[in-house]
Amino acid sequence: MRIGIVCPYSWDVPGGVQFHIRDLSEHLIKLGHDVSVLAPADDDTPLPPYVVSAGRAVPVPYNGSVARLNFGFISAARVRRWLHDGAFDVVHIHEPSSPSLGLLTCWAAQGPIVATFHTSNPRSRAMIAAYAILQAALEKISARIAVSEYARRTLVEHLGGDAVVIPNGVDVDFFAGAEPHPAWQGTEDARTIGFVGRIDEPRKGLPVLMRALPRILRERPGTRLLVAGRGDEKEAVASLPKDLRPRVEFLGMVSDVDKARFLRSVDLYVAPNTGGESFGIILVEAMSAGAPVLASDLEAFAQVLGQGEAGVLFPNEDTDALAESALALLADGPRRAALRERASAHVRRFDWSTVGADILAVYETVADGAAQVAAVDRTPGA
Repeated sequence: MRIGIVCPYSWDVPGGVQFHIRDLSEHLIKLGHDVSVLAPADDDTPLPPYVVSAGRAVPVPYNGSVARLNFGFISAARVRRWLHDGAFDVVHIHEPSSPSLGLLTCWAAQGPIVATFHTSNPRSRAMIAAYAILQAALEKISARIAVSEYARRTLVEHLGGDAVVIPNGVDVDFFAGAEPHPAWQGTEDARTIGFVGRIDEPRKGLPVLMRALPRILRERPGTRLLVAGRGDEKEAVASLPKDLRPRVEFLGMVSDVDKARFLRSVDLYVAPNTGGESFGIILVEAMSAGAPVLASDLEAFAQVLGQGEAGVLFPNEDTDALAESALALLADGPRRAALRERASAHVRRFDWSTVGADILAVYETVADGAAQVAAVDRTPGA
C-alpha cells in the first residue's frame, strides 16, 4: 500500500506527535508498505529517507504550548506536489484542525483520508471559532482516529462526528530490553527519581515536582532527581534551597537509547504534568521499561494507567500529595515491584504490533471503500 502521512509539527523539534509518526512510519515500512511523510523542517535538518520537507516552520502558540507549524501559499504548493508525486492509496493526516500542513492537505487531497486527532482541550475557543473554516475540509475525511477518549471527546464537542480510539504506540520490547545505566541507578539509601520533559514548559510540571522535592529530600536525604530534557537548568532549581540543588542532576536532551536506559534505571518515574495532555506516551515508555510510575491525575494519564491499576495517581498540582506518594513508593520495594508486574502486562496493549495493526485496518477499510466507489462510477449506466 502507498501511504502518505502528514506531520503538522516541525520534524527538527522533538515531540510526541513527531515520535508517533516516525515510529508508525518505520513500523509500516518494515511490513513492506511504501510510506512517505510530509513534515516541516529547517533546511539543515537531517531527515530519514521517507521524510519530505515542506519547508521551515514558524512558532505558534497552540494548546498551552508552542508548536512549530507550516502554513501558507508556498506550503500549499508543496502539499499539492507531494500528493501528485505520491499517488497514495491513503493519506493519513495528523491534527487536521491546526493551521498546518494537515489542513492544507485536507483541502488539496482527492483520495481517501484518515485523520488522527491528538489534541485534548475541551474549552478550545480557537477551535470553536474556526469551525466554519474547518468544516469543509473535515467533511472530506473518510475515517477519524483519536489517540484517547479525552481527545475523542474534544473532537466530538468541537467539530462533531466521531472517531475510533487507537492509542499512540510504543516498541515495548525496545524499552524492556534496555541496559540500565549504573550512574542513574539508585541504592537502598539513595533512590533515584526520574523526569523527562521540556524544562521550560510549565505544563510538563517540573515546577510542581520542584516544590515537592524539599520534603522528599528532608525525609530521604540520599534521594536524587534526574531530569532529562532541554531548558534553563538554573531557572529550574531557583526555587530550591541552595543546599538541595546538588541533589538535582540535569542530563539535557537524551537519545532514544539513553531515554530507554534512563527509564530502566530510575527507582520511580514522576509525571507531574498539569494539563494539555491527550495521551501520555512517556508513561507507556516508563511502564515498558519497568519504572514504577507516579503521575498527576489528568484524565488522559488516568486512562493510560488503567485508572491507577498500572501506576499511582496524585491530585493535579498538589505538591503535598506528590511528596507523600513519592515517599511511600520509595520506601516500599514490594509495592514498586507489584506496580512493575501489573504495568508490564498492561502496557502490551500499546505495543506497535497491536496499535499498528489497528491503524492499518483503518487504512484498508477506507481504501477498499474508495475502490468500490470508483468501480461503481466506472460501471456503464451507474
